[in-house]
Amino acid sequence: MSKELSSLSQRRLLVSTFSVAVASLSLGVQAQDAKEPVTRLESLTIEGQAQQEGFKAEQSASRKYTAPLLDTPQTVTVVPAQVIQDQQALSLRSVLSNVSGITFNAGEGGGGSGDSINIRGFSANSNIQIDGLRDSTQTNRTDTFNLESVEVIKGPNSVFGGAGTTGGSINLISKKPQERQFTRIGAGLGTDSYRRLTLDTNQPLQGVGTDSAFRLNLMAHENDVPGRDQIDRERWGIAPSLALGLSDDTRLTLSYFHQTDDNQPDYGVPAFNGKRLGGVDRDAYFGFKNIDKEDINNNVFTVELEHRFNDNLSLQNLTRYSRIERDAVISASHVNLSGVAAGRYRPAGPQGYGRDVTSEMWINQTNLTGTVDTFGLGHSFVLGAEFSREDYDRDTYSYGLTFPAAGYALAAPPERYDGATDKQTSAIANNVLTDKAIYAFDTIALNQYWDLNLGLRYDWFDGDSDTTPVANGVRGAKTQLSSDDAKLSGRAGLVFKPAPNGRVYVAYGTSFNPSAESLTSTGAGLSAANQDLGPEKNKTWELGTKWEFLDRRLELDGALFRVEKSNARETLADGSTALAGEQRVQGIELGATGRITPQWNVYANFTFLDSETLKAADTLDGRNREGQALANTPPRSLNLWTTYELPAGWRVGYGARYVSERNVTSSNDGAKLDDYWLHNAMVGYRVNRNVDLQLNVNNVFDKDYVERVRSQLGVSTRSSAIEYGDARSAILTATYSF
Repeated sequence: MSKELSSLSQRRLLVSTFSVAVASLSLGVQAQDAKEPVTRLESLTIEGQAQQEGFKAEQSASRKYTAPLLDTPQTVTVVPAQVIQDQQALSLRSVLSNVSGITFNAGEGGGGSGDSINIRGFSANSNIQIDGLRDSTQTNRTDTFNLESVEVIKGPNSVFGGAGTTGGSINLISKKPQERQFTRIGAGLGTDSYRRLTLDTNQPLQGVGTDSAFRLNLMAHENDVPGRDQIDRERWGIAPSLALGLSDDTRLTLSYFHQTDDNQPDYGVPAFNGKRLGGVDRDAYFGFKNIDKEDINNNVFTVELEHRFNDNLSLQNLTRYSRIERDAVISASHVNLSGVAAGRYRPAGPQGYGRDVTSEMWINQTNLTGTVDTFGLGHSFVLGAEFSREDYDRDTYSYGLTFPAAGYALAAPPERYDGATDKQTSAIANNVLTDKAIYAFDTIALNQYWDLNLGLRYDWFDGDSDTTPVANGVRGAKTQLSSDDAKLSGRAGLVFKPAPNGRVYVAYGTSFNPSAESLTSTGAGLSAANQDLGPEKNKTWELGTKWEFLDRRLELDGALFRVEKSNARETLADGSTALAGEQRVQGIELGATGRITPQWNVYANFTFLDSETLKAADTLDGRNREGQALANTPPRSLNLWTTYELPAGWRVGYGARYVSERNVTSSNDGAKLDDYWLHNAMVGYRVNRNVDLQLNVNNVFDKDYVERVRSQLGVSTRSSAIEYGDARSAILTATYSF
């Protein structure tokens, strides 16, 4: 205990010393009486929320960005509150469907541990942040009731998020207390037993400090999954937050988030080569409703302290404790067609397989933000330190399900299990992940036409894994693994300003993927074969341009990029692991965001991805991956959402999503997922200044499309599986505001 307290004291001393030293240096430089003219940066406003007008965001909510988004040499896509509200996008997966170049995998390792996200062809499961702080275990992020916006930062950028971020990272921005008073009560009814109630109220606290306020968000929700009537979702949540102005220059914000989910797991339908198995209906359910479950309890406490020393220097400290409890039992939709009559199957893969996971995380981040002039150059800088510890405890268990030798009819899976059960724990895992990091960012105004954007971060990353097998209630010998990495990450960008409304930039960045990075997100990743391996290394080049038009209401973006993973982990034929692979994704990003007219909003983006495995180890099944595109990485994807304000309080909206044909796996097997177009529509009517009605129709043409896939072809003894996106649905929402 004394050792832990000593370590904690040293960390606090390091942060304090670091901050005070930088503050003294910065103030000392400012005190110099510069004789030469200084090129100054544009004013940078730091707030808890991203500033935006309609669909267009001006500034990232993260303190680590030292310039407005227009001047940031990187593709950053912000899904704003207005788009989320217009679409009634209730899950993180729904929100991210607005961003081209993102795909979703189905489950994880047969256990299904929640949302599995790919950005530019690479996994981003460990690269999700909440308000700039690394999030913990991978889970199903089923509701957006406390989200203000979502930022997607494309490309390798360990300088911003630490380990990982090969294809990009995701930053979820929480709602915070505001200076104005408002209350919004929402109620929704829809098809598929959709029921929803929400409350969002913000109250300034007159006479309490300076600009103090309290905000409360509440949510209760239930629905069946459209097109999968056997699958139901229930949840409720509460999120209070209190901002206390301790003085004109000091502000303390306390927030708490709780959400409880009671869901029926769904792992889709059996498939071979990415296609639904013949004789299987789209809405067929291959699990067991009386066995399978997903119970999630999520609790998060956050303390944010902000202090402004003067107009040029401010300090922010964030501390968060989170605890996620997820007890899930799944029965996979894999089937075995061997040894049974035609048209019948026996369940394969994990059946009645449970994971009881508790994940705890402590994280502290300090950011010193300021502007300073040196030698005729203007600087906008951030200096910071971050410390985190994650504890992941998991009990795996099984109900010991047995099935009749004759199996079940493919056309009529039983949906319930009527046999005997024998619940037994099979293993106990205790994983710990710690990260210590210091970082620095600086945007330097070289002159009125050129800015130089620099970033460095150094991480000390340590992972420990203890796994104990259990058989018939008796614990076996514990397996202990550990891995540690210390790595410097960097990013540099040069921005050219040919006109007040236009930017052209070139940027380079790096990131790393240590073997232990998934220890506390999925609970996997570290093994005897890779614990002593160094991290995978990634780098990116990006050439882009950003232009604002129509009095800065509309922004058009374009970028050419290349991402390279130079030493991907490969499992060799003898079972060992080596850093022997090479992968590359290059392509084009295009975007249009903002107002074309005062009545017409548009939010659109397009991504072209040319992915390829450049080098790979020989596989035991003889499939060659070299020269093949990465799995579940569509060459073309497009997203559009547009709304128009009509007279007399009416408004309409239309959305389209296109995903091209893509590989099921990374091998030259020829298996493809079909391309698809998806169409959504919205109509709204403002009854009066207090009451607003909105009707959303999603998947208007009731398209069957594969949203999530397991990157396996399947064999006769064990099929693969696909998961369909939601079928057509309609939701009517009424909002009362005062």
